[in-house]
Amino acid sequence: MKKIAVFGLGAMGYGIASSILRAGHTTHGFDVVPEQVTRFQANGGSAGALTDVAGSLDAVAVVVLNAAQTEAVLFGDDAIVPQLPAGAVVLACATVPPNFAREMEQRCNAHDVHYLDAPISGGAGKAASGQLSIMASGTKAALDAAKPVLDATAETVFTLGDTAGAGSAMKAVNQLLAGVHIATMAEALTFGMTQGVTPDKFLEVISKCAGTSWMLENRAPHIVAGDFTPLSSVNIWPKDLGIVLDIAKSAQFSAPITTTALQQFVEAAKMGLGGEDDSAVAKVYARNAGLTLPSEKE
Repeated sequence: MKKIAVFGLGAMGYGIASSILRAGHTTHGFDVVPEQVTRFQANGGSAGALTDVAGSLDAVAVVVLNAAQTEAVLFGDDAIVPQLPAGAVVLACATVPPNFAREMEQRCNAHDVHYLDAPISGGAGKAASGQLSIMASGTKAALDAAKPVLDATAETVFTLGDTAGAGSAMKAVNQLLAGVHIATMAEALTFGMTQGVTPDKFLEVISKCAGTSWMLENRAPHIVAGDFTPLSSVNIWPKDLGIVLDIAKSAQFSAPITTTALQQFVEAAKMGLGGEDDSAVAKVYARNAGLTLPSEKE
């Protein structure tokens, strides 16, 4: 039984914290939204101010939006790393540039704290059931220290190298595909509508054909139901695909399909859809083609 803190109790972080708690560990949850902390404590999470519990933590999982928020948790105004005991481990789960992960590893090591580059994939459902895929890179000591968290939260842990950065590089590859697949799903679904193929029939048929993808099968039902409650929001993709393109630029690699997908998510955000589920990118295509999606029929 370990003492573990999760920073960021959003859709993914809450599921991760719940999975750790379910595994029997003392689990603290912290978030900028107080209601999320109260909710987690009501469901069995441990109470306590950060300054009171930090010195006894074995592990910290940082499940926030981006590099800036990760750095703020680790080394900002209420920096957690200087408060941790020697030998504790930080699992950094956000999508960040590989160079940022390497910098955080060095800064954590200066405090005798392990750092595991540990971006995640699988969505909110798998976070809640402890079945995530984790793309991990870091020292053997970091992996060993993180094992209780990994065992509680992941179905598959890919060990990708003995220093930080490799996990984030692999996550960038995954995000390239995931973002493109969502945008392409939206394009195909709305293209089908111009040919008399309804969204529900599109999902029924294409999900059983060669053109399917995990993202299609996961996101198209949101469009069919007309429910754009955010599980993963539009706003995530300008950030994540922007990271992909920054890495591509530094590698002198052309990524034109990624660039096009990014433009669709940027346009969706401009339409005021940034807080909606990322499947709402279909509304960009629907608007441009004069189509009416299921959610707009009432």
